[in-house]
Amino acid sequence: MKKLILLFVLILFSAEFIYGIPAFARKYRMSCQTCHAPFPKLKPYGDEFAGNGFRLSDQEAPRYYINTGDDDLSLIRELPLAVRLEGYTTYNMNNSDKFDFTAPYILKLLSGGELSNKISYYFYFFFSERGEVAGIEDAFLMYNDLFGYDLDIYLGQFQVSDPLFKRELRLTLEDYSIYKAKPGYAKAALTYDRGLMITYGAPSGTDIILEILNGNGIGEANNLKIFDDDKYKNVLLRISQDVNDNLRLGAFGYYGNDEIEDDFGYNFTNEFYSWGTDLTLSYENMWEFNLQYLYRNDKQATYFNNDVETQGGLAELIFSPEGDESKWYGVALFNWVDSEWKPLDYKTATIGVGHLLNRNIRLISECTYNIKDEFAQFSLGIISAF
Repeated sequence: MKKLILLFVLILFSAEFIYGIPAFARKYRMSCQTCHAPFPKLKPYGDEFAGNGFRLSDQEAPRYYINTGDDDLSLIRELPLAVRLEGYTTYNMNNSDKFDFTAPYILKLLSGGELSNKISYYFYFFFSERGEVAGIEDAFLMYNDLFGYDLDIYLGQFQVSDPLFKRELRLTLEDYSIYKAKPGYAKAALTYDRGLMITYGAPSGTDIILEILNGNGIGEANNLKIFDDDKYKNVLLRISQDVNDNLRLGAFGYYGNDEIEDDFGYNFTNEFYSWGTDLTLSYENMWEFNLQYLYRNDKQATYFNNDVETQGGLAELIFSPEGDESKWYGVALFNWVDSEWKPLDYKTATIGVGHLLNRNIRLISECTYNIKDEFAQFSLGIISAF
């Protein structure tokens, strides 16, 4: 009991922001609340801003280019930078029965913005992730409004699941576990990968997204300077529809192949497919409910394991009692993974409460109960962005 009391008295500091980095607020001289409520969760206006190549559609961007006398040269006058420094106090993390200063948990440098009137960029670099230099995760170039339509192209590294629910924008320390699930020696998940993403927004409120991916994550290039370690490319197609102002429905399919050499020297090819459906339901800017179901089949996850089935999902409820103006919010998250590859099995329930001390300073407290292994873990911290 003394450990729990100490846990909720001690608070560590952290910084957390994604896509809508504070550099954008400085550039446009506007509050973080314009795009986030609470940060880093995006409002529809913030989602439109990110999808528009970090440009405001309803006002002209400030002139942030050096005048070189060459109309075909665009040089940013000041490189936009932001910092994320994240830490927690935790108790019983992963059933360790330990109280821990989990700080710094993440330290990263972020940058993004316009390179020209059509081309934008975004990246962040991990100086430290759980005590190790992790390198680059998100890093892409984007071409906005190709041929004058709401047609955008992204090239680089990004999360395959970004068109579903963005892991980096969640309000909990607890992750969306189903997106990380891959059985056996399978290489492809719905986390970070390299490739091409094409997005189209129709006037009817229909969004269509196509991803063409290496399918083996974002590891180092081989000695031939090639990132993809087989001859295959994976393909994901995503379609979502705004039914009205309060309801969005979506579905996706993902297909690919892995050439695998396992730890015992066996060589084989794993063909897999995955599909899923999801919805977002909101009410009066106070309530938001997110629901995801996913099914996956791996034809050969190991040399001896054929037709491995995995399914699962998440359910997330966010409550902001005063809508955009709320200083307090509550969040609940249910994670579920059920697989024939038993190490993937996972089931947790999380509840958290947060309070905004300022638009960019957020107190958090969180409790996650592992239903499968029957233990609870607690986290507390402060999140800020600068």
